[in-house]
Amino acid sequence: MWRVDGRPADQVPVDDRGLAYGDGLFETLPVVGGRPALWPAHRERLRSGCRRLGFAPPDPDALDREVDFLAAEGAGMVKLLVTRGSGGRGYSPPPETRPRVIAGGFPVPQRPAEWWRDGVAVIRCTTRLSPQRALAGLKHLNRLEQVIARTEWDDPQIAEGLMSDTSDRPVAGTMSNLFVRSGDRLLTPPLAEAGVAGVIRRRILAVAPEVGLRPRVARLDWGDLTDADELWLTNSLIGLWPVRCLDDRHWSRFEYGRCLLERMVAEGWIHPPSQGTERG
Repeated sequence: MWRVDGRPADQVPVDDRGLAYGDGLFETLPVVGGRPALWPAHRERLRSGCRRLGFAPPDPDALDREVDFLAAEGAGMVKLLVTRGSGGRGYSPPPETRPRVIAGGFPVPQRPAEWWRDGVAVIRCTTRLSPQRALAGLKHLNRLEQVIARTEWDDPQIAEGLMSDTSDRPVAGTMSNLFVRSGDRLLTPPLAEAGVAGVIRRRILAVAPEVGLRPRVARLDWGDLTDADELWLTNSLIGLWPVRCLDDRHWSRFEYGRCLLERMVAEGWIHPPSQGTERG
């Protein structure tokens, strides 16, 4: 089910700047127990992103109504796209635009339950993330680097690909944030030049001390990953996937990852892994 500016629709105007230039942002979040999970954090990230791109964010009450409507209709997840709206030809936006809100409700994606229990296999992508401080951290509509990276594998047993920056430092997955646990240290790469500042990433950094970990944002190299005690991938739909293999390194113990995953489920951040999954 798709809605555009509060009405059922399956198309947008051809002069929409999101279509023409990727001029906009998006959010994807699960609906858990009939309620949009961590919606205030998603809404604030969306509004902050609009301001960074230089256009007025949509009315927050209208956003609330859209998300609540889709949740009440039984959606397992909601995707929101906010574009600058319609505009003429050329990169320069019109002096006045009205943001367009495109909202969709969908079932929970089907993924093997074993990916949460036993961990996932990941690869290194050759496609790099370009540095761009003006866009770093934003969940903007320009995702061509991730699209190209995702074409690098078609093995259904590979869950995700890790992307590095132009200095070959790992930054994130194609659709996820990256965490490295070594002892009681929990590290995640900085996002000042590339990557998406994930809602789940932010929550993990906040609650990690409560489970005995010392979180820190730090530059990593590939050796930090292969030497780690645990690797995790996070986003709002998967919550947390432990990594079981990368290159020639294999992991089988994910005690801290499982602890945080249990907390995510208990506090309603994500769907329980038994929902929206299938056997692999």
